[in-house]
Order: sequence, then C-alpha cells, then structure tokens
Amino acid sequence: MSRRHKLASMALGGLALGGVVGLVFAAQTLVAPGQQTDSAQGVKAPLTVEDPAVTRGRYVAIAGDCAACHTDPHGGKPFAGGYALQTPFGKLLASNITSDKATGIGSWTEAEFTRAVREGKGKHGENLYPAMPYNAYVKVNDQDMHDLWAYMQTVPAVDNKVVSNQLPFPFNIRLMMMGWNLLFFDKTPFVPVADASAQINRGAYLVQGLGHCAACHTAKNFLGGDKGGAFLQGGELEGWHAPEITGNRHVGIGVWTPAQVVQYLKTGSNDIAVASGPMAEAVTNSTQHMSDEDLLAIAAYLQSLPGSERSKPQPLAATEPVMQRGANVYSANCAACHNSDGKGINQLAAGLGNNPGIQAENAQSLMTTVLEGGRSAVTLDNPTSGAMPSFAWKLSDEQVAAALTYIRNSWGNAAPAVTAAQVADTRKDLKLPGQLGQAAP
Repeated sequence: MSRRHKLASMALGGLALGGVVGLVFAAQTLVAPGQQTDSAQGVKAPLTVEDPAVTRGRYVAIAGDCAACHTDPHGGKPFAGGYALQTPFGKLLASNITSDKATGIGSWTEAEFTRAVREGKGKHGENLYPAMPYNAYVKVNDQDMHDLWAYMQTVPAVDNKVVSNQLPFPFNIRLMMMGWNLLFFDKTPFVPVADASAQINRGAYLVQGLGHCAACHTAKNFLGGDKGGAFLQGGELEGWHAPEITGNRHVGIGVWTPAQVVQYLKTGSNDIAVASGPMAEAVTNSTQHMSDEDLLAIAAYLQSLPGSERSKPQPLAATEPVMQRGANVYSANCAACHNSDGKGINQLAAGLGNNPGIQAENAQSLMTTVLEGGRSAVTLDNPTSGAMPSFAWKLSDEQVAAALTYIRNSWGNAAPAVTAAQVADTRKDLKLPGQLGQAAP
C-alpha cells in the first residue's frame, strides 16, 4: 500500500507522519549504531558502536517512525528528505535530517534540534507545519531527545537540498501557524497517569508521544486540530478509517487479550484482525521492531481507556433482502479466503466475526479495501504477508454495499448498513473504474 492514502488527507494540523518503505528498505534506513559520518559534515565527536546513547537513540527513532517520511522511497537516501506530503492545502516536502551541514541538520545544535522536534520551530525560529507531529513529540522526555540527537549524528550526510514549503498562497505563510499553535498546540510535557502502574505509564508515554497514535486515531476538525473528548476514538484519513483503539468492547480493543495486541503490533495480524493500509505501514516500519515489553505496555494503557460510549446495536436480520444479496456476493467472492464462517486464515486473511474494526461506525476502510485491494504488513515474523485483490472491476456499487452490510451484521457483528451511494463516492475518490462493462464514475 502506498503512502498516498496515509498522507493525502493530512490537514496541516497534525496527522501522523508515516509511510511504507518496505521491510528490507526499513532495515537499511536506520543506520547501525556507531556508523560514522564525515567529520567535516558536523559530527563534533566520534561515536562508537558501544555508545549506549546511540543504541537508545536508534530505538527512539524506530518508536517515533522518523525514517518513514524523511526518506523518499523512490530511490532516496535514508533520512535525506524529499518525500512529498500531499495535504488538503497543498504539498510539503519532508526535510533532509541527515548530518549534512549545507542541506541537512549538520550545522544544528542539540538545542535547536530539540526545539524543532518538541516545539515545531526551525533552526532560525521559523514555524514548522504540524504535519511534523511536534504536538505529540512535545511529550518526549529529555533523555530520549538527547539519545535521538546522538543517533542522528551517526546518520551519513547526504547533500540533498529540499525546499519543504511548496504550499500555495496564503498557506505558505508560516506565521499562520502561530494561530494554529495558539488554538491546538498543548505544550504540556508528559504527565504520568495518576495511580496507574509503571507499565501503564510507559504505555501512555509511548502512545501519547513517540507513537503519536492520536494523529490518526483521533478525529480532527476542519483545521486539523484534535476534536476534544474524542481521544483515540477513531479518525478519518483519505480512503481509510482509523478505528477506535480504546478499551471499548464493541468498537475498540477491549475484547482483545494483551497477547493479541502484541501479536498484532509485532506481526501485523492476530486471530481477530489483519493490519492493512496505513496501519500496515506503521507495523512494518515501527512497531514490529519494538520490544515485547513496550508493546505490552501499549496494550495495557490502551485497554485502560474507557473510550467512547458507542454500544452494540441490533444486527440486521438475516432475512432482510440486503442481507440475502450480501450473503450471495460473499459466498461467490469472499468465502474462499475468509471462509463461510468468517474466521479467515491466520496471518493471511482477516477474521471477520466479532471484529471491532468491521463494526466501526465508519465503513470507509472496508470500502477502500474491497474496491482497491491491499496488502497486510510485511514483517520479520510474517514475511509473505497476505494480499487482497481489487474488486472494483468485478463488483457493482450495490454488490459491494450488500456484501459489506452482510459482513458487518454476521458472525456476532452489528453495524449500520453500507449504501451503494457511499461505495460510489469512495470509488470516485479513489479514481477507480466502474464494474467491468460499466462506465467509470
């Protein structure tokens, strides 16, 4: 799955930096601890492979998924920038953050680097655009920032001049970000959860800060700021719905065991769900490389959150005409992989029964996946992953809507019906052809 869907809908106010680099490329992107740069490019003192700060900093970079957007997957050098972030307001290019003095951050001080990451201020005090999620990274502690700086100094210098701001007028005026920051940038550092265990607080630190999970999983207003009272209760990206990931037992992950959460984040799948789209990218590039201890902490924190008050509705009756049509479409097109009982195939095809993601109020991700197809996360534990073909050419809008309505109301699921009009809009947004023999939308 390309980064296009993850980034095209980013408001300037802070959807996650993310993207797909691929398993092998991701392994190459994060430089081995101690790899040296040319001292002429701004590294003041050699750092050896034994330096614990570099080792810790590399892990911080992984947890923060820094390489994903600061590396152009089309032949770009690690961290050299140039990847185009498509936003509703225009295009931004991710900056060069290698140790090159002329075009990267080789001439920066540690204080300037820390200010940029945590406060959204460039070397000369200019406002950065919050497509770089400094509103989450503000919660990264001093030790992790120091270690990240130590690691970044080991990244080889690349001479690659990037003009990041390519937005049209008036959005290219950085002073506008002063207003956004005033409205939406909470500069409060990480505050431990009161009366919570050390494990939950470690999870809270990772989720709120380095993991910047709210960037996708929290709904945004029209300016890209987080909607109040909706923390991690689901958000929309172009063509995708990032589901609720709280302890809500209907649409969240409250019914998952901690082991299932860890398996999902480590391999990209468990017996309930398979990561796809932007989440597959996050697993491939970041969470699969994190320690089980940290993944368990993330699970403990997320499941401690009460989440939304959305409850389970009554499912549509199997005798409803739309359910009968959907059952026929499912049997002919979906059952071969997902099975007639909706249980799927472990690590290949998602299980569909009693699945919180399937039951999300917003069915955008389901429509995108059926129409466009996709591939689940590629990980060390699941190197082949699973893929789903596009059905845009084969199924009409009515057939897709009926099949999804059937899936969302079978095997213990209960969710609103999907309409043909919703599918048609999604097909148009994705610029996909109509059913074979039918005119494109």
